[in-house]
Amino acid sequence: MTVFCGVDFHARLQTVSFLDTSDGELHQQDLHHQKDDIRAFYSQFGGQVIVGLEASAYSRWFEQMLEDL
Repeated sequence: MTVFCGVDFHARLQTVSFLDTSDGELHQQDLHHQKDDIRAFYSQFGGQVIVGLEASAYSRWFEQMLEDL
């Protein structure tokens, strides 16, 4: 299964639109950075996850987390 995520990244929040290729459904979810739901959200996916992210000065911690996962 491949999951494609488009992330609108802000200092305290990200809005993720994602397509699960196993069922073809498009989903959208808001994730708050100060809560511990970011890692849990991205950890739920098995297989390949492709994340598109706008350039942002605040995103290095997020990029590192994705690399770790």
